[in-house]
Amino acid sequence: MTGSTSKIRVGIVGGAGYTGGEMLRILLNHTNVEIAFVHSNSNAGNYVYEVHTDLFGDTDLKFASDLYDEIDVLFLCVGHGDARKFLDAHEIPDTIRIIDLSQDFRLTQNAKHKAKSFIYGLPELNREQITKANNIANPGCFATCLELGLLPLAANGLLNGEIHITGTTGSTGAGQSLQATTHFSWRNDNLSIYKAFEHQHLNEVGQSLDQHQPGNGRTINFIPYRGDFTRGIIASMYLDCTLSADEALRLYEDYYSGHPFTHVTKKNIDLKQVVNTNKCFLQLAKHGNKLLITSIIDNLLKGASGQAVQNMNLMFGLDEAAGLRLKATAF
Repeated sequence: MTGSTSKIRVGIVGGAGYTGGEMLRILLNHTNVEIAFVHSNSNAGNYVYEVHTDLFGDTDLKFASDLYDEIDVLFLCVGHGDARKFLDAHEIPDTIRIIDLSQDFRLTQNAKHKAKSFIYGLPELNREQITKANNIANPGCFATCLELGLLPLAANGLLNGEIHITGTTGSTGAGQSLQATTHFSWRNDNLSIYKAFEHQHLNEVGQSLDQHQPGNGRTINFIPYRGDFTRGIIASMYLDCTLSADEALRLYEDYYSGHPFTHVTKKNIDLKQVVNTNKCFLQLAKHGNKLLITSIIDNLLKGASGQAVQNMNLMFGLDEAAGLRLKATAF
């Protein structure tokens, strides 16, 4: 695709969910993309805008029950465990690149399916590998938020003790299927801890940090919260660190130099700065011998569909930010 004027033909599987909807919103406005089909078993034959009602007037696409081979890339916007089942049931030609948004292929020990190998798709860590990859395992939302907060320290051998993390995510992080803890009456005016010390994304985080600094002696204590809002993740991380505030800022700025979506500051940050964008903002502060890192992202964009499109751009030789210059909610 590099230097080509033809458009990337895209197929989307699982187009009726949250990540599928965000994928459609981005790609309908991506000048280098043509959406060939949007697959959904439960909504086949219905107009896309009948499910994603904000897209009324933007597209006359209908959900399809069939798959088409004449595409360049396939996005799997499916639940955890379903991507592997999908590939078991369908032979996808090697000429079609796959970007999987489930957790099925993120860990090294699970990164192969038959003859297909998947690269972990965090551009700030694996950009060069992504540009050469045929298949991408898109990172998890909490994993993205935490990894971006810690990778510069790992790259400089500074993660040697305990790391303490508290993170709060919006209700869309739990997916579209109704559960007791996503019901409005329960979530509204409420806050709760879940999967303390055992969140599944910690395996991704450890694997990514190990690429820079093996984890001997490193302990990550992570307490995730369910938040009383729909979109976004805010995570605060602190650890012992001998760097001064200015030294830490320079270290982070150097690491993310040339990466268009991750930005570092000493000023206070808040979720509305990144909701509806593909950005990650990092705030650094020193408190005695502790370094406090605050990381914020939109869980559905930088934590899912936006990052998947960022990976597609890299795979096809496009501007990394193509289609992703999105306006934040702000207020």
